[in-house]
Amino acid sequence: MTGHVRISLAAWVATVLGALVLTPVFSGPFLFISAFLCGAVTGTGILLQNWRAPRFVVPVVQLAVLVELISFFFLRDTLKFGLFPWKETVLEFNDQMVNAMDSINRFSAPLPPDSHLTLFAASVIAAAGLLIHLVAVQLKQAAWAGLLLLTMYTVPAATVHGGLPALLFIPPAVGYIVLLSAEGRTRLSRWGRRISGVSHLDASEPIEASALGQAGRRIGLTVVALATLLPALLPALPEGVVGNGLAGGGAGGGIGASITTADPMLDMGKNLKRGDNVTALTYTGKPTYLRLTSLDLFDGRTWRLSPRQEGQKITNSPLSPPPGFSGDLGKLGQTKMKIEVTRNFRSQFAPVPYPLRTISLKNRWRFDTSSLDVVSANGQVVGGQKYELSYYELAPTPQQLNDAVNGTAPDQFTSSIPSRTPKSIRDLASQVTRGSNGNHFQEAAMLQEWFRTSGGFTYSTAASSESGMRALEAFLTDNKTGYCEQFATGMALMARILGIPARVGIGFLPGQPAKDNQNVVKMHDMHAWPELYFQGYGWIRFEPTPSARVATPPTWTNAVPPGTNTPSISPSTGPVSPGQSEDPGISKPTNPRELPEDNGIGVIDAGNWWTNGGGKAIGLGVGAIALLCIPWLIRSLTRRRRFARPPGRIGVEGLWAEVRDTSRDLGLDWSEIATPRQLGTWLTTKLPAENHAQALKLARGVESIRYAGQADAEVDLRTEAAAVRKALWSQAKLSRRWRARILPPSWRWYLNRGSAEASDLLDEFDLLLARIRSAILPRRAH
Repeated sequence: MTGHVRISLAAWVATVLGALVLTPVFSGPFLFISAFLCGAVTGTGILLQNWRAPRFVVPVVQLAVLVELISFFFLRDTLKFGLFPWKETVLEFNDQMVNAMDSINRFSAPLPPDSHLTLFAASVIAAAGLLIHLVAVQLKQAAWAGLLLLTMYTVPAATVHGGLPALLFIPPAVGYIVLLSAEGRTRLSRWGRRISGVSHLDASEPIEASALGQAGRRIGLTVVALATLLPALLPALPEGVVGNGLAGGGAGGGIGASITTADPMLDMGKNLKRGDNVTALTYTGKPTYLRLTSLDLFDGRTWRLSPRQEGQKITNSPLSPPPGFSGDLGKLGQTKMKIEVTRNFRSQFAPVPYPLRTISLKNRWRFDTSSLDVVSANGQVVGGQKYELSYYELAPTPQQLNDAVNGTAPDQFTSSIPSRTPKSIRDLASQVTRGSNGNHFQEAAMLQEWFRTSGGFTYSTAASSESGMRALEAFLTDNKTGYCEQFATGMALMARILGIPARVGIGFLPGQPAKDNQNVVKMHDMHAWPELYFQGYGWIRFEPTPSARVATPPTWTNAVPPGTNTPSISPSTGPVSPGQSEDPGISKPTNPRELPEDNGIGVIDAGNWWTNGGGKAIGLGVGAIALLCIPWLIRSLTRRRRFARPPGRIGVEGLWAEVRDTSRDLGLDWSEIATPRQLGTWLTTKLPAENHAQALKLARGVESIRYAGQADAEVDLRTEAAAVRKALWSQAKLSRRWRARILPPSWRWYLNRGSAEASDLLDEFDLLLARIRSAILPRRAH
């Protein structure tokens, strides 16, 4: 087995063993997929090296193979002709990565085996495998590859609650030892590397100098050093580096907002309190509430989505009828709308009016029959999507709701009351609705009026962010200060206590009118409201949030005069189709109070390409160009420094080093073991005849200061060095010259030099341990 094959296989083993530490974080088949991808990358590298392909070609082809395999396994629908990655592939991959990062920051380990999380884990591990192969095989620096293995270990160690099991440190350590052993065996097959200082020890003493022994001591020294440094560095890291979500962890931190299926209510609160008030979406059509989803499961702590069946596919046909509506849908008005969501809004739910009739989102999107919300089937976000839809104008009159029959709950969740609901809240619900005579609509209208006007509540986003039954009780009976979350959840719970099925809707207020008949919805327009169920009409939106946030409630929620309640004792045959359209009644007050970064401006620009990602793209491009220019810049400064030195020993050595580096940059085989005179003769074979004398004079000058001890300050060889360098440059091909400018290969020599010096330090550590061991252990008799 050749050396590069041995190190390549060891790099694959080290990557797979290192990936084992991610098993407490991810679930599903990510490890097998990652092992296969890393195996494909390794096999490609071995094959190309056996074919003696140029060294820089190998990682490029490996990266192309990796991109193709990832695209084929996870993003097959976006491939052009089913085979080639395209622009859509890049956009879809980016969306999946954003979704995965959002899930990682929000879910606790182990993460669910969702496709976007599997894609993330497999991509990261495969990319690490590619880098490990590049460093260990191409650059021949296997020791530095340990940093990548250490990264794969420290990330889950810092994020998994309670830390990782101690035994999980063993697989990456074993992988690192295997990699170093393979490199050590390959080095020894080429006569190895001398360990300085061994001759000073007693040769009769047992000094362990095997690759495994050296690797073990190196790992121990590295781990001890990192264990000492990392705790001192981590507390100094700025907030948000580790563990914060994409929505921002502090006031004003981060651009955009995220809404996931895990905890939409928590996401909404973060966005209202701490998110930037950037544009979420624009739409054309009648101003109306845009709903994301409805939360129907309340366990006494949080409102969440109840377990759902697999969503229904979206087709060109109308979606399911509104749940609970028993009237004639053909007599309801229908309204069309066009929505464009900015990339600032990362949500797995699509904002749509209720009740939705049709929508143009089809591929990888599903709808739920019980709530009519539209959710991603594969974890992608709605940011950047444009779609058209139509919805029913379901606007019953107050009298129709007043006459509705008190029916049974539509499901097992929306009437459930937590057993630990305080008696104070139960009594409060009865007290507020005294005089309703058991009419559910009268009770709902009284609750809404109490929250908005007579209850003495104040709207403020600066209220406590605590959740749960105690916080809700304090809000209802004591401080009476909160924002839409508290008002919506408080009314929903009190409605359930009174026997009215209720849930909490999450979405957006209608926003503000803008030019070209558009409406602009911003992040701080996010809102929550209760939805109450009435037999024959289904889910009806109420608005308990005070006028500081929403000017007027929906027209159908106004209470009817007492004495007009004439409910039937038998189920209704269906509501009379309303002849009026919905009056959203949600215009904002002239000067809304307690709304962060919102001054009630009516017409808002929806942004442009710069604010919607163009500036960030340009910044990334400039950063990438600057990064690529670093080798050229350092090489240019080094050359200028060498020619700026005055004549003398240091100056001549610097000029000789510049000629050496120029030769390497241009692809010439400069020998490290040849003498200056031999190299001078070799240079004459690469230069035109008129430069032979200058090359020989430069070589003789180096020979004199090294072996004859001459360092004449009057001898200035800068002219000869510049002429030799210029001649070498003129003789090279154009492609070689451009490569020497952009990525000079002489960098590899400095990398090897740094690695050798680091290895020498570790050798000294080996020798120190050997001396301590020979001093402590008794000498064996000869």
